[in-house]
Amino acid sequence: MSQENIHRLDGSIFGEDSADGMVHRAFLRAEGFSADAVRRRPVIGISTSWSELNPCNNGFRELAAAVKRGVEAAGGLALEFPSISINEPFSRPSSMYLRNLMAMDVEETILASPIDGVVLLGACDKTVPAVLMGAISAGTPAVLVTGGPRPVACWEGRDMTVDEQWEVIDRRRVGEVSDEDWRAFEGVIHGGPGSCNVMGTATTMAAIGELLGFALPGSSLPPAAASRRQLVAEASGRLVVDVVARQIVPRSLVTMAALENAVRTTCALGGSTNALIHLEAIAGRAGLRIGVDRLREWSSTTPFITDVKPNGRALLSDLDAAGGIPAVAARIRHLLHEDVPTADGRTWGEVFDGLGTPQAGAPIADPAAPLTPDGGITVVRGTLAPDGAVMKIAGAAPSKRRHRGKAVVFDGVADMWSKIDREDLAVDESSVLVLRGVGVRGGPGIPEVGHVPIPAKLFTAGVTDMLRVTDARMSGTSSGSVVLHVSPEAAVGGPLAYVRDGDEIELDVEQGRLDLLVPPDELARRTPVGASAAPPARGWGRLYARHALQPDEGCDFDFLLDESLLDETLLDETNAGGS
Repeated sequence: MSQENIHRLDGSIFGEDSADGMVHRAFLRAEGFSADAVRRRPVIGISTSWSELNPCNNGFRELAAAVKRGVEAAGGLALEFPSISINEPFSRPSSMYLRNLMAMDVEETILASPIDGVVLLGACDKTVPAVLMGAISAGTPAVLVTGGPRPVACWEGRDMTVDEQWEVIDRRRVGEVSDEDWRAFEGVIHGGPGSCNVMGTATTMAAIGELLGFALPGSSLPPAAASRRQLVAEASGRLVVDVVARQIVPRSLVTMAALENAVRTTCALGGSTNALIHLEAIAGRAGLRIGVDRLREWSSTTPFITDVKPNGRALLSDLDAAGGIPAVAARIRHLLHEDVPTADGRTWGEVFDGLGTPQAGAPIADPAAPLTPDGGITVVRGTLAPDGAVMKIAGAAPSKRRHRGKAVVFDGVADMWSKIDREDLAVDESSVLVLRGVGVRGGPGIPEVGHVPIPAKLFTAGVTDMLRVTDARMSGTSSGSVVLHVSPEAAVGGPLAYVRDGDEIELDVEQGRLDLLVPPDELARRTPVGASAAPPARGWGRLYARHALQPDEGCDFDFLLDESLLDETLLDETNAGGS
């Protein structure tokens, strides 16, 4: 191969009348492509994370085939390629631990391949942000297709969504679910492939893909098994050919205006707290930093208006029937930047103009009479979280929006499970349950363990919610009064490492404060607890420990940020995470 073609970044090589062109075409001919097909342009890569270790993405073979139909109908050549596949329940120590690896996998494959554009298939929580991060850094025109939610289950004669499993798990803990019912439950709770069938992280990130202009408006909610999902994929295959022709590169879509639209709509949806980490990481790949203050401002001035599970009563199918994500965004259009482009080239203002007002009974409230006047997610900071923390107030007890109580501290998940159901645990309904040492460095990978269960003796007495504070994440399918992503985390010496049993903690959502009410001189006498061990000696673990940023910076690797944000001191391994 000639030196000039080693770093070629598009599909023109397949049309060249040269030795290199012949070699490239011959390789595709070996796969059964015709002489005409291998000369088609544009060449579109289809990035897929299909895996039997990822039930959320299990339908991607059919989606990829539908995308190919669309690309071919528009005159292009579609070539499917795999990436790693990360799934929340199966990935250890957490899926977030591998998100940056998947982003690097996607970015490098795009850069190394002779393609003109790419369709990104994503579904499970971390696959959507990973493919977006990789595509933004690669710079090749890209369109996102998400996998859609799985079917709603039926249990004990009623519809059941995935968020309701947490109640069944708690009932099992205290002996209220028999062995027979427990086995039967596992066979029905997930009714087929697809992502979680509530406004969890996967659906929230699909919505963000729409708001940023990567995915077709209205494409987030059609079910995984529905024919409409195949139609979305085929339309996206046709669309990517147009996106390549217009040379719309991913970075151009990630503007501060588009990020504000995404954050505000997430708050209006009552979306997953995980989305704020991913949005900061996506922003960082485009040279932007949202920051705690902006997040606080946007969330506190956006009404929560979407009455769907896990924070409301309706199903995603009800929201889909009411117009989906565009219908929710249209209700807060006075807060959004309407000139932001959508994936199909229209502006959001043009999309909104084509929508009607939601009909009576739709799960979308009037912003003048919202479910709560501030967003479904809030951001707080204070002496316990100098760099911020996040709380989903949609689904939390109103009484916990302002709360003061004594800490009950757990150092890691094993310590929590060894104590949480003990009769002698010194805890009451007013206590603040603190779980630490499970952040980015301490987890590692900031696992979804922040939804600390209600202690058994309180649960059986009828207590359904308590204030919990942690440096971990929480599943987007969970709800309750949980302050998450406390930054800096305990493992790097953040204030959480200095908390002791009995210390008073105060939360004030309206003031945006989370404070540890311990005098500074007393804290100065304490030794931090929860510091992380030495980083692994080799491999991904060592790279992660040295370079993963805190949640307020998106948990990306410092060296993967856009160069406008890079701080060379972060890249000096002697100063980044220990020796």
